[in-house]
Amino acid sequence: MTAARSPWRAAWARLHRHRRAAWARLHRHRRAAPSAALLALIVLACVVGPWIAGAFGVDATTIDVMRGASPPSRAHWAGTDTLGRDMLVRILVGGRIALGVAAVATVIAAVIGVSWGAIAAYAGGRVDGAMMRLVDALYGLPTVVFVIVVMSSLGTRSLLALFLLIGGISWLTLARITRGQVLLLKHREFVEAARAAGAPPARLVLRHLLPNAAGPIIIYATLALPQTMLVEALLSFLGLGVQAPLASWGTLVTEGSSQIVVYPWLLVGPSAAMAVTVLALNFLGDGLRDTLDPAASATAAARGLRPRP
Repeated sequence: MTAARSPWRAAWARLHRHRRAAWARLHRHRRAAPSAALLALIVLACVVGPWIAGAFGVDATTIDVMRGASPPSRAHWAGTDTLGRDMLVRILVGGRIALGVAAVATVIAAVIGVSWGAIAAYAGGRVDGAMMRLVDALYGLPTVVFVIVVMSSLGTRSLLALFLLIGGISWLTLARITRGQVLLLKHREFVEAARAAGAPPARLVLRHLLPNAAGPIIIYATLALPQTMLVEALLSFLGLGVQAPLASWGTLVTEGSSQIVVYPWLLVGPSAAMAVTVLALNFLGDGLRDTLDPAASATAAARGLRPRP
């Protein structure tokens, strides 16, 4: 039993060393580290900012027609909308919803995609073939059109439906990535040792295969966040996303785009917030790819993109 356990311990020791080295490289990465700090600042502002503004008597719902459509000033840093509501607070509240939808939908997609790909790869044979042919068939569906048709058919505009639909169409690539990683790992020595020791399939997948395949999965899940955010913004722009009285960055952009000539600050504020967040997420995903994927890290080093020492 001790001999059988040694490959497990060696694999876990290598995984632990790899994680520590990857964390150190990510911390020194010249784009990922500032992007992570900026994202943390944005999330903190969206969570705490409206409460702080409320303590000073400013919120996202109070209507003051006398201050309607006021440009940015010392009293209202991002101006007010046509009903006199403070745009900065509305942007922060909209960020809560936009980031929440993106995070929850990505988690749903990750759970479905990772489970689907791991089961298909571990089962193999006809089960693998049938499951992945279904993934290929779903790839042929235009995802945004599919969401529009489903939401219009059901006549619902709830956030729960939005979470489920966006997450339910975003898992296909994650399933393929997970399947490829599990296929690479399932015949490695430490997995064979665990199987010989009597580990059940669920333990093999959850304890040995998925932790060692976590790098590419985390990378794609991070890169999927901005895509999910943009899908939610598009649906809100089409009137199928977040509904009043709630507002996300997508709905704020929709409102501002109809008045851009007269009141440009109504579009500039939420557009800038969404653009900065999407760019930061993309830079963070690129940094994770450079630090967690050895091949990508070598390519980045060859191109002169090695993280600063």
